Amino acid sequence: MNALGEIISIMSKDDKSAFIKHLNNKNKRKDTLNTDLFKLLETDDINIKKKLYGTSKNTDAYHALRKRVYDSLISFMANRSFESNTDDEHEITRLLMVSRVFFEHKLYKEAFKCLTKAESKAFATEHFSLLNEIYQTQIQFAHFDPSFNLDKAIAGFTANNKKLRNEEQLNLAYAVMRRELGEIYHKGKITDIQQLITGTMKSFGISLREVLTFKSLYQMLFIANEYASINSNYSLIEPFLERSYRFIITRQELAQKHLYYHIYILYFMGNIHFRNRRFTLCSEYLQMMASEMQKQNKKYYSRFIARYYLLHLLNENYCGNGETTLAIMTKALTETKKADPTDRNDLIFFAVIYWLQHNNAREARRYMREFIHSDSWYEKRMGMDWAIKRSLVEIVMHTELEDTELALSRLKGFKRRYKKYLREVNEERVLVYAALVEKYILDKSVAQNDTFKKQLDLLTKHAITESGDVFVLSFIGWLLATVHKKQVYPTILSLINNHFSPFHSA
Repeated sequence: MNALGEIISIMSKDDKSAFIKHLNNKNKRKDTLNTDLFKLLETDDINIKKKLYGTSKNTDAYHALRKRVYDSLISFMANRSFESNTDDEHEITRLLMVSRVFFEHKLYKEAFKCLTKAESKAFATEHFSLLNEIYQTQIQFAHFDPSFNLDKAIAGFTANNKKLRNEEQLNLAYAVMRRELGEIYHKGKITDIQQLITGTMKSFGISLREVLTFKSLYQMLFIANEYASINSNYSLIEPFLERSYRFIITRQELAQKHLYYHIYILYFMGNIHFRNRRFTLCSEYLQMMASEMQKQNKKYYSRFIARYYLLHLLNENYCGNGETTLAIMTKALTETKKADPTDRNDLIFFAVIYWLQHNNAREARRYMREFIHSDSWYEKRMGMDWAIKRSLVEIVMHTELEDTELALSRLKGFKRRYKKYLREVNEERVLVYAALVEKYILDKSVAQNDTFKKQLDLLTKHAITESGDVFVLSFIGWLLATVHKKQVYPTILSLINNHFSPFHSA
């Protein structure tokens, strides 16, 4: 989809009707084709040019028309967003703009009233950049009102300026870390992530004690989640999790002012608890997240629903509620057909995993077939970690389907593609796991071999003691169940709850 089509796809019916009316009001000639083009673009018609210009080849005219409609649409959406938006940021901006108009017309009393109201709203929502503009405007025009407390305004400006600088430094650090994470996830760059975080924070002179707001907490939780994900060890960020919880419960009065970040924070908190196998706590955060998604006329519902469903499915599945998980999964896959492709891929991937855990490899293959792109595409779009997991799950699926040649072929390709990378990021355990799977595929009787048993036992113990990560244990759980002729899903649940004794007789 092109840029113009993408913008149209996010417009509501009211937006579209208003835009057509806007175009008609602008049109001075009756033969203008801008509204015709817009209506055709709405329908995804592939013969737009022919319907507009007939058989004549008017390529230049067509592209010029598209450009005019695109520019009009950008201007319209910007104005409509500003006019219709009633959140605090827009209200503060309006008050600031009106105050400047009043100053220009020497309505000083009214101007200062607007600034006082704007200051109160900006201070309550911790909007430091707007506060900076408000204080500067107050100070600039202070000489017009002898009763205005200039010293208070200067003190407010000074204190706020420090907070603004801290926020700006944190934004710079966050941008640097996000760029590095992108290099790690999508290009396989080798980076010491812990050193990256501490080094970046230090280089920008940042102290979280001075900058912790809903926005900064979201930024830090994002980085913390990525750090733990890369290491498959969410216990590493426990101290930060506890601090985040304390922040939320002491700032509830601001939560609705920062709803977007609040929902994201609840998601991150729930995800961390899930990965640390605290499923009840995860469920509590999911309930809070679902409640917040309904607020402000479900303003952020579509933005978060796919993520909510994914975490909800994972939590229910690993709680042992297999039937409930299936019902939720069916609903989630239906409701999120137009979700962000990344989130949609995650849900489809869960469906593959679910059916493999519940002994239905044929159904798993049905969903796996939806992944039509190359390994390289998924590495760039979904990340190296996701692409590696998908390759391993595909090997598991072919093994379950008894497609021995295909499973071995995928294993060979997996080692060729990821062996060097996994060694460089100190994830040799993945290679050990792949080697054990290969041995089993080649010769099922290897399960009785003492050396094989010891290797699998050691890998299992390390996975439990070093991280206890749900996803790592799921892969090992499948292999344990397969070699010992046990059911996969109960074996994984036992392993996650540390009740599984690998080499006891069935």
